[in-house]
Amino acid sequence: MTLHALLGLPRMLRHGSTTGTDLPPDTAVVLDPPAARLRPALVAAAAGDHRPARDLLAATRLGGEWENRAAWTPRLAACALQSPGWLDDWLAGSPDDPDAALVRAGVSLKQAWAVRTGARAKDVPPDQFEAFFALLDDAAPLISDAAEACSDDPVPWQFALEHATGSQSPREVFDAYWAEATLRAPHHYGCHTAALQYLCEKWHGSHEEMFDFAERSAGAALPGSKLHALPLLAAFEHDVLADATRGDGVRRSRISRVRVGAAVERALALVATYEDGDPEVADVRNHLALMLLLGRRPEAALAQFAAIGTHATEYPWAYFGPAREQFLEFRAGVRLHVAAQVPFFTGRTIPAQRTRPPDEAGVAVVRASTGRVAEAARQTGAELRISARDDATYAEVPAGTPGRGAPARRATLMGEDALTAVTAGLTRSVRRPALVLRRTGDRYGFTLLRRGRRLAEHEWDATAPIPDHESATATAGALAAAYGIEDSRPLTALLRACDAPAARLAALVAALGLPPVPADFTLAHDPGAELVTRRTRRPGRWWATRLAAILVCAPTTLYAWWAPGVGRARACLATFATLYLTTRLTRAWRHRPRHLTDA
Repeated sequence: MTLHALLGLPRMLRHGSTTGTDLPPDTAVVLDPPAARLRPALVAAAAGDHRPARDLLAATRLGGEWENRAAWTPRLAACALQSPGWLDDWLAGSPDDPDAALVRAGVSLKQAWAVRTGARAKDVPPDQFEAFFALLDDAAPLISDAAEACSDDPVPWQFALEHATGSQSPREVFDAYWAEATLRAPHHYGCHTAALQYLCEKWHGSHEEMFDFAERSAGAALPGSKLHALPLLAAFEHDVLADATRGDGVRRSRISRVRVGAAVERALALVATYEDGDPEVADVRNHLALMLLLGRRPEAALAQFAAIGTHATEYPWAYFGPAREQFLEFRAGVRLHVAAQVPFFTGRTIPAQRTRPPDEAGVAVVRASTGRVAEAARQTGAELRISARDDATYAEVPAGTPGRGAPARRATLMGEDALTAVTAGLTRSVRRPALVLRRTGDRYGFTLLRRGRRLAEHEWDATAPIPDHESATATAGALAAAYGIEDSRPLTALLRACDAPAARLAALVAALGLPPVPADFTLAHDPGAELVTRRTRRPGRWWATRLAAILVCAPTTLYAWWAPGVGRARACLATFATLYLTTRLTRAWRHRPRHLTDA
């Protein structure tokens, strides 16, 4: 650890829980959440019904919504890769539908890039390259069919530009595709990003050519257009993805830091015209947050993470590992970095307790009596609404609970929502596993906690890819170990199914031997629910006066029993006063509000 980091550690510990209090909890962050209009189509497609997707893409074509069409078609293509039946039915019923042809072209392109993977060329085996080029050859006629089916649509030409990048097409082919794309939509963001990839140094161009193209396109863009973010994407490609040397060991050309800085400033000006949390520029803000961090501007990066809200994107974070985990780790690192720069004796404010999104609800289930859970809640300084269900207790954080004390500080510091933080504290005292159950819209999930540690978590989302077998098996194993289940294979099957999220969660709860999930994931309407209030901390004057009183009463009691002439009545009165004060002090000390780690 460097001396600078060592000196910043006390400031980090002091201000960590009061920095970044406006960031949503980790559980609320979703990777590439689909647009509101797209989500019903994805859910229906996963269930085998192509009609909502057909109607949605027809609306984008007839309305000239080319940006939405370019963003939504790859998502539908990814869905068709997992569940191809709905696209087959669509093509069988309407073989000449231009929208079905576009999705089919998108599927063929995604298949090819999935085989190649996102690894650098030197790390891709020759047999993978052969399969990649073979699939690209198969995709070429399908992209041509999509372009012919709708002559006004620029999206097939975006696919053609991506195809040219992967197939190593010569420059004249790229120029022809680019001319066709700009003829239909001269300011189309998707076509420009596809062209930027072709022109970058790792593919078929150079750093200078890439930056020239990005700056020229941004200079001609309309106010508020996402094309103003192209120089930022070029800067990211240059600073993060490009190799410093060529294969022969010669150092590659470098772009002036002035141009990189100007790209970041242009992107800052662009996102300032959008509301915080706007999904339209979520990809720009995710790239911008990383570039600001690399530029040693942690305060500005933290502001972008706050503006991102729950809309994490796969890129740029997937370049460093699992995208969502990397997003959360970078975000937590920025918070602590900013906290370490705050002067130690700056006045502190108690952070507001994290609140759930409007469409999210959650309860925790602990296999312990309500009395034991209530006592543990009081020890941690939390406020809960609890209800007895069979041999378990359901608990929730009441709406509007003040964000004071250790649970709120833990929630902010650990990136958790209030319920997860409080439940983690309960498991330290109760010594039993707990399951935090969540519902966000039509997504359902859980977090498994034991002895204050997060052991596993999962979310069912009909629009998300099916979890891989390895991660589902690990999560099922953690659940089976926590609840004493010998065979975890049925749990794995439940975790790998994405359809009917509500039914999957209910089935998991039943398989674990827990009572049914409360209706609407709330105890507010449960007549048997009990409100456990947080104990308030007694002032120092209260302790001082009672300690002084017992210091007087105790010697007086001894004197009254041993000295002659005092009388039995007075001795009993002094004894009663001493015992009363001792009992009050002992009970107050045992039931004092304590930090979660002391519970």
